[in-house]
Amino acid sequence: MPYYVRPMRKEDIPQVNEIDREAFPTQWPLPDYRRELQNPLARLIVACELKEANQPEPKPPPEKARLGLAARLRQLFGRSLGEKAAPDKELVLGFASIWVMADEAHLTNIAVRKRYQRQGIGELLLISIIDLATELKADFVTLEVRVSNLPAQHLYHKLGFVQTGIRPGYYTDNREDALIMSTESITSAPFQARLQELKRAHARRYGANVLPAETAAR
Repeated sequence: MPYYVRPMRKEDIPQVNEIDREAFPTQWPLPDYRRELQNPLARLIVACELKEANQPEPKPPPEKARLGLAARLRQLFGRSLGEKAAPDKELVLGFASIWVMADEAHLTNIAVRKRYQRQGIGELLLISIIDLATELKADFVTLEVRVSNLPAQHLYHKLGFVQTGIRPGYYTDNREDALIMSTESITSAPFQARLQELKRAHARRYGANVLPAETAAR
């Protein structure tokens, strides 16, 4: 399934809340993503389904073709003639967020809808976050991850993160420890060369689009 990454908008918040609750059901309260969008330290991105451009509209079945004008208008514009049609929403597949403080970008959240996992979406979000941190003049990216979350640790290792410490009892739901992980300098030539190769490999496999540069702007 084709997808792409862009900045999060306030219209995305209901879907982001759904993904947050699915991914982190024991963590309360729900983060205030509306406030985070206004936070000057925060940057938030989403991965969305990429719909095919210029898809022809499906032809109505014969029984619908015989509907009267009023019935057709109700189908087009809602249950009553004064009701507006619902907008054609993009499906948000996953999201990620960082806080940028001085030369550090801290990954505060990353999650993908369960039914769309294992399709490279989390990897693209992480690549995009690192790109964004580079644009914002951060020198390295840090994060915490549960010691039991081996798939996430594998992804982070793939993107150049290494364990730098541990936070005992960090997660309040079960007092599980967190690993502290960090990249080397994301502006270094070796790191950037590795990142560009991962981008190319991801594009070859999934055909997805990486974060556009204008995301860094406010």
